[in-house]
Amino acid sequence: MVTSETRPLPNSRTESDGSAVVRALSYNIRSLRDDEDALARVIRACRPDLVFIQEAPRFFRWRKHAARLAAKSELVMLGGGATAAGPLLLCSLRATVERTEDVLLPLTPGLHRRGFATAVVRFGRARVGLLSCHLSLQSDERYAQAGVLLDRLAAMDVPYAIAAGDINDRPDGRGFRRLAAGLQDCWAVSPWGAEYTSTPADPHQRIDAIFATQGIEVLGCGVPRGLPGVAEADLTAATDHLPVLAALRIPATG
Repeated sequence: MVTSETRPLPNSRTESDGSAVVRALSYNIRSLRDDEDALARVIRACRPDLVFIQEAPRFFRWRKHAARLAAKSELVMLGGGATAAGPLLLCSLRATVERTEDVLLPLTPGLHRRGFATAVVRFGRARVGLLSCHLSLQSDERYAQAGVLLDRLAAMDVPYAIAAGDINDRPDGRGFRRLAAGLQDCWAVSPWGAEYTSTPADPHQRIDAIFATQGIEVLGCGVPRGLPGVAEADLTAATDHLPVLAALRIPATG
């Protein structure tokens, strides 16, 4: 689904009042099992300051694979990966890193281990917490993890925060609705581009999302179909999800 909104997505910049406009990208990369070069081209074309990755490589030489993707994407590794059970954070050199923490969630027997990659960064005078997630396929566990996510953001001691990832739930699902009740669902606030993230060959559902705390201004959010430099062939070849790109204005914090 493509929205009727065709305005350009704002570029990254620092405002005269000290606030920062940043581009945030969320992307499930399926452990780099598809076309890595196509994936890197999509990421570069989006020109993100922050990338919230899910299903990063988790096994043999996973750090090497993650670092290679970061380099190809003209970014650097921030945190996460195997130590967060798959979520990973990348950033541009525009970000000043304050701290990072990888969080493993309780393991439910018979289900995949889940975790969060978290960080606190600054863009000039704008300070923001970050959390990349990949929630459970199981409804009850996913709902509980959504609550843990909200608690984790609240405990980060930051004025503003962004959480993004593969929610494994549609907007009318319990887990998604729990997140949207406590945070801004960026697509719902300011739709831009296309809506559905799964699957690239047949987009029919929105299960990937970017959320922001109150006070962050959402300037646009959606699948970057039609963005200059983002080729349809690359979107199809890169992985089994479509990315979500948002432009956000983060207020200065002193």
